[in-house]
Amino acid sequence: MTPHHPLPDRQSVQRALEKVIDPELRRPITELGMLKGFSIDDGGAVTVEVLLTIAGCPLRDTITGDVEKSLAALPGISAVSVVLDVMTQEQRTALKERLKGPGAERGIPFNDPSSLTRVYAVASGKGGVGKSSVTVNLACAMAAQGLRVGIIDADVYGFSIPGLMGITGAPTRVDEMILPPVAYGVKTISIGMFVSGNQPVAWRGPMLHRALEQFLTDVYFGDLDALFLDLPPGTGDIAISVSQLLPESRILVVTTPQSAAADVAERAGSIAVQTGQQIAGVIENMSWLELEDGSRVEVFGAGGGQVVAERLSSTLDKDIKLLGSVPLDPRLREGGDRGEPIVLAGGPAGSSPAAKALRSIAAELATRPRGLAGRPLGVSPA
Repeated sequence: MTPHHPLPDRQSVQRALEKVIDPELRRPITELGMLKGFSIDDGGAVTVEVLLTIAGCPLRDTITGDVEKSLAALPGISAVSVVLDVMTQEQRTALKERLKGPGAERGIPFNDPSSLTRVYAVASGKGGVGKSSVTVNLACAMAAQGLRVGIIDADVYGFSIPGLMGITGAPTRVDEMILPPVAYGVKTISIGMFVSGNQPVAWRGPMLHRALEQFLTDVYFGDLDALFLDLPPGTGDIAISVSQLLPESRILVVTTPQSAAADVAERAGSIAVQTGQQIAGVIENMSWLELEDGSRVEVFGAGGGQVVAERLSSTLDKDIKLLGSVPLDPRLREGGDRGEPIVLAGGPAGSSPAAKALRSIAAELATRPRGLAGRPLGVSPA
């Protein structure tokens, strides 16, 4: 005789479904109004009705699998069937109100006085210093610490973040709201997700500003602990737009040890004098190459990062720190080519000096609180 299991009760099924997280919105489907209902028949088979935000939801299979996996562990369930439907316009409107609040106006949430998101604009004076790789690895290292992190690929002409993150899917649109793809726990948006193949983007300044503004207003990131913007090299249109659209953002300057790169990186950081932004610090990338015998080869010279930090400290009359030096490592490049950040790697790559340096920088940035001065705390005296 086979052992008899009592039928699962509705409370257990409900609790299990509350653990199913929407892969784009990163909140339970029960909280988002995506659970239409469920039934349990006399044989222990459960049928779950789930409402997708749009008909062509690219992650429908993921949601189905997560529901099945969540319920399969419950005793007494003989089978799980997931029936997918699509939200009505009224249900989508209710969803947007759950996410943004009733009657929420279109605007940049990171400028809200109550926002505690730390916004880092990753800048460099010239290209080829590894700014995008640094951005991706810092963001992923923070997410691995349990923080909520987002990336905006603001390098419209030279976008590379989707490839470095291994993202091939397109964002989901819910009316005017854009849901960014999520990789390694990081919500990511890039113009590269809206062009086909390797098509170039040939836009003038006003269009660049409009694209960045749309990313900041229409893309739903939710509550983030940190948002990284991967800026194009130099001090052009995007750098100016960031200072206008996100005046509280802090600049992270990336340079190499090379004196020529350091000179140009100093200019990229000195834009803070004109924009009124603060500088979060300097990161020196490609600092040295470590050989098998443990010796180092300083391929691009030495000291450029410290020079930039000292010059910016003098120019801004503030203490600007060299946050860290990241050595050259072929495994960092190889991981980027595969869309696998080195800070998340296991084995020798994950314990390499480059991975350790990036995780250390991320840890320091993660512990920097955003000031509470002038921000409502949501409490009142008794």
